[in-house]
Amino acid sequence: MQEHIDRNRVGRSFHRQAAEYDRYASVQKRVVKRVVSLVKNHVVGMPETVLDIGCGTGHLLSLLRPEFPHSRLYGLDLAYNMTHCASVHLGTEAQFVNADAESLPFRDGAFNLLVSTSTLQWLDNLDLFFKQAHRVTHVNGLLCVAFFGGKTLCELRECYREVLEQRTGGCSSYMDRLHRFMDRADVEHALERIDFDQATILSEIETDYYADVHDLLRSIKRIGAGASPQGDSRGGLGWRGILEEISRLYRNRYANGHGKVPATYEVMYVVARCR
Repeated sequence: MQEHIDRNRVGRSFHRQAAEYDRYASVQKRVVKRVVSLVKNHVVGMPETVLDIGCGTGHLLSLLRPEFPHSRLYGLDLAYNMTHCASVHLGTEAQFVNADAESLPFRDGAFNLLVSTSTLQWLDNLDLFFKQAHRVTHVNGLLCVAFFGGKTLCELRECYREVLEQRTGGCSSYMDRLHRFMDRADVEHALERIDFDQATILSEIETDYYADVHDLLRSIKRIGAGASPQGDSRGGLGWRGILEEISRLYRNRYANGHGKVPATYEVMYVVARCR
């Protein structure tokens, strides 16, 4: 079961890193392009209204603008600085609101197209999100969302748990620091409980390479995803020692011929139409 996520802490973390997000969000940018492609393949006609949930700095909306020049664009994000950056980026071409994806502040059937990228992995309740998304999407409207699934950062998770098992037998208070990403089964079960039509789930793998584990963790932190979603902020000498052991194991096990270490990201795509 998904552990409780401190949404306020997550929001504050992304708020602080908004200015650096676009510089380091390489995987997220590829996901955005893939979502644009899926939307173009599945949308029917010109959507009158478009909502991006977890809009970040507005990159997805900026790519949808030329595809749907007559649509009214809206963006929602939990982090104020993200919507501020998006507003600066898009100007009067879109409207933005600070709100939670699990409690959408819009009327029923308000949007013909609802999109989201790299956001839903931060939610406690995927059922509640899909229920809200279905509510605010017009009949025959399209839902196209992407988020990180269960295989994400599998190399880091494997090395992390192995080091802690060796050090503490699995009883360490550090065991709960890693975020649990949702598996395909979690998504399927959530969709089954909502009255979507033609719901399709795709799972694709993206890989980025880093100089070492420290470089990977810095990159994660610089986009705002580095804070423990459960609110754990423990550190100190004990944690630094654990991190060094993780880094050595990671490099020994996964480094390629160029000395880089990979990080795997499983991206779950959901495309559905509302009845």
